[in-house]
Amino acid sequence: MSEKLIYTAGTSNRSVEEFIDILKTYNIKTVIDVRSFPASKRFPHFSKDSLDEILKKEGFEYIYLGRELGGFRKGGYEAYMKTEEFKKGIEKLEEIARSSLSLFFCAEKLFFRCHRRFISEMLSERGWKVLHIVEKDRVFEHKQSIIHQKSFDFA
Repeated sequence: MSEKLIYTAGTSNRSVEEFIDILKTYNIKTVIDVRSFPASKRFPHFSKDSLDEILKKEGFEYIYLGRELGGFRKGGYEAYMKTEEFKKGIEKLEEIARSSLSLFFCAEKLFFRCHRRFISEMLSERGWKVLHIVEKDRVFEHKQSIIHQKSFDFA
């Protein structure tokens, strides 16, 4: 893959069939979970173990990076972005996405309402094209914010 491209999405209240349809539509091969709490009572198909099993049956690879990149951080996510743990998580995410067309996801449907926007900012700064899938036919390219440009100095 010459262009560094990665997708994001939120599970929201989708059915598992809708989620898989989105993955297939965009030829996603690897699905990366960045939820700190990868369980759902309302949508049990999106609980970590269930989703892992469902995705494998459908031919996708499932990887959990919620420990490294999950939201709800003490002191806020922007402070967390300056840690070594976050840096390692971003590097791991990049390594996966370089070898396979990937999508990272959390539960929030809209990327600008959750920590996916911060991960996307970092990836944009590092030369990635980040595409946010809101609906199957509604995709937004991430535009780097002026506030965050060059605010993190690890290479």
